[in-house]
Amino acid sequence: MKRFLLTILLCVFVWGMKAQQMDAIFVVMPDQYVPQLENAWRKDLIDLYNTGKEAKLKNTMNGFSTLKKLTDDYLLLQVTDRSTVEMKLLPLVNDTYVVCMITTVYGPVPDSQIEFFTTDWKPLEAADLYTPVPAEWFIKDDADKNSISFTEATTRLDMDLRKYSLSPDNQTLTVEYTTPQYLSQAERKRVEPFLKNTPKVYTWEKFHFK
Repeated sequence: MKRFLLTILLCVFVWGMKAQQMDAIFVVMPDQYVPQLENAWRKDLIDLYNTGKEAKLKNTMNGFSTLKKLTDDYLLLQVTDRSTVEMKLLPLVNDTYVVCMITTVYGPVPDSQIEFFTTDWKPLEAADLYTPVPAEWFIKDDADKNSISFTEATTRLDMDLRKYSLSPDNQTLTVEYTTPQYLSQAERKRVEPFLKNTPKVYTWEKFHFK
């Protein structure tokens, strides 16, 4: 962990990760991360949002993209009807930050990807900043894992789908286990008694989610 912190501090020195506001970071975001919206269109969305108008524009996929929420350190973008991008500025040391970006695709079950960047969009190793819990975490602690009903129900959980959400109000990351939503209604009823009803919530502490 100490070695990782030294690496981050080196990144600060080399790349100049100065504190910025989310609107500026969104504008200079490489097109590859939101190919549906060119740089100029992202600027237009911000202008519309700041004037209190509906921040909605036609995108390159002949659909519409909508800037849902924007603060100094948070952004929520409805990229398409079936995808969103969520970003949060997370503090390190000496007025420096990393960008946490969540991309969620609804196909139709929500499934998310988490990525981290410097404020000038240099990729960071996600494993150094966030450790996902295994799928078993979402199983109730008191579940009878030796029972036939448990085995029959959970064998249907053969995928690992999760929805990630960043809070606009604090530095938390919420993880919901969405694999059960992929099942038929009958299969879901069989597996739900063995699952926790609460998501996993992480809090940002200095330089990683914990």
